[in-house]
Amino acid sequence: MLGVSTPGTLMIRSARHQDLDALVAIENAAFAIDRITRRSFRYLLTRANAQTRVWEAEEGSLLGYVMVLFQTGTSLARMYSLAVHPQARGRGLGRELSLAAEQLALDEGCISLRLEVRRDNGSAIALYESLGYHVFGTKKDYYEDHMEALRFEKRLVPQLNTSLAKVPYYRQTLEFTCGPASLMMAMKALDPAMDLSRHLELRLWRESTTIFMTSGHGGCGPYGMALAVYHMGFDVELFVSEHAVMFSDSVRSQDKKEVMRLVQEDFMAELASLPVTIHQRPLGVANMEAAFRDGGIPVVLISSYRIYREKFPHWVVVTGFDDQYIYVHDPFVDYDKGKVALDSINMPIPRKDFEHMARYGKAAQKAALIIRARPRGQS
Repeated sequence: MLGVSTPGTLMIRSARHQDLDALVAIENAAFAIDRITRRSFRYLLTRANAQTRVWEAEEGSLLGYVMVLFQTGTSLARMYSLAVHPQARGRGLGRELSLAAEQLALDEGCISLRLEVRRDNGSAIALYESLGYHVFGTKKDYYEDHMEALRFEKRLVPQLNTSLAKVPYYRQTLEFTCGPASLMMAMKALDPAMDLSRHLELRLWRESTTIFMTSGHGGCGPYGMALAVYHMGFDVELFVSEHAVMFSDSVRSQDKKEVMRLVQEDFMAELASLPVTIHQRPLGVANMEAAFRDGGIPVVLISSYRIYREKFPHWVVVTGFDDQYIYVHDPFVDYDKGKVALDSINMPIPRKDFEHMARYGKAAQKAALIIRARPRGQS
């Protein structure tokens, strides 16, 4: 329990389910729109990967709260909401609740805390700037009244020396296009003039899909993705742990497995005729970092289980490294769990966790692409 002394003897403590009525009352008094519903509060208090702190007065009434969301498998936290009852404003509660949120994030091993603020909320912007937060992006039409949101971030472990590539973010628009979306982000980083669109997303998917996956539309394997990005005018280096059919464990039908095998063989045959180097070995973190420092952008296959608790192959693009973390853009945004694109940008993943995450299936298949700008004059 975190205690904070102020005039009137106030205390910050963990929220309890019994606080539900008081939290809803604070929310309704503090905000005219974009309110958290009673149902959402109940979920966030009991089932979500979240922590809530409330500010309790001596007589037991609640004057404010702060809620922090955590993302499994990463070291990133998000201040989802902070509210102070109008009758308690001007007493420094917002600042103390913000500091409590930072301590929550640190206690969970997070290195960064992010949040969104209405562009017209001058007092909140001034508060966060005074606490050391900086704007790293915007989100148009974010609130109910179409007001733009400013995206703030604070590094909670300032001694870390990150070097993030300027990789733009693109959210996959379909559940099966994480590969194309990751390729698009990598190519845009190398060619800022490239236009990112759904047309390109689907075109890359058509060119690289293995046709069949667990169900429905097919996912994208490393050979097809390498071929697609080469056709887009970039150099690519491919690393695979084995030449077995990728993702075949994801399907039961022998007919589907055979189709996947034929498609992969076709991709490999075409790649053999092109200046694309294929390494039959995993890409280690040290070599990945060296390629990144040399101007390459890694796109890596991971298992989504460590982040989303669902077993499916997933592609991400690496955006930076430091001594403790690898940073990635994840093209998937889990809106069903209250996430926003902000949560998927430059996600910090501990190096030791990344090593275990960068594999898929019972066979622990590993795959990665290093994408580079093609020198001028080469076709």
